[in-house]
Amino acid sequence: MSAERSEVAGLSVSRETFSALELFADLVRRWNSAINLVSKATVPDLWSRHIVDSAQLFSHCSPNSQLWLDLGSGGGFPGIVVAILANQLQPQLKVALVESDLRKATFLREACRTLSLNAKVHSTRIESLPPAQADVLSARALASLPALLAFADQHLNKAGVALFPKGAQHEAELSQARKSHKFDVKLFPSLSEPKAAILEIRNIQRA
Repeated sequence: MSAERSEVAGLSVSRETFSALELFADLVRRWNSAINLVSKATVPDLWSRHIVDSAQLFSHCSPNSQLWLDLGSGGGFPGIVVAILANQLQPQLKVALVESDLRKATFLREACRTLSLNAKVHSTRIESLPPAQADVLSARALASLPALLAFADQHLNKAGVALFPKGAQHEAELSQARKSHKFDVKLFPSLSEPKAAILEIRNIQRA
């Protein structure tokens, strides 16, 4: 790699974007002892466990997408990471982060301000948010797949895609979800966990 380019989760990014990701990681570390943004056990591996795990979702975003809605954003994974990447790679993409915990929402707003991101934080419950008509919807470590599909049914536009990172039990979750919903799904191996997968889900309907 040249001094001007770096690589994150298979994406070629500018040195400025890479530095912004590093700055965000530093923000998470500084705030984590006060409001527990991520598990303390994962802080030493923050880059691989959280930054890369979030960044890998970006390659599943259509270049025509206008709105990415991240549910239960917590410490900003994947929402803030996506917004950092979008600043360089898809400047037209707006990111909306939904986080009902007011302390975490305060952190997310501070991250958006510090990093000058094209992102908005909604400190409300997902159920209370008006239908977003998002092009992309994501949620990481938030809820079971049937619950996530219900949220997607509410907030994703008809042509949109839902991106859900799931662990080793993703096949069992898919079987459970098919009892309540019809959908098309593609599975992609996770870059951060050997048995995990990214679920790319479209055409969601209640069964």
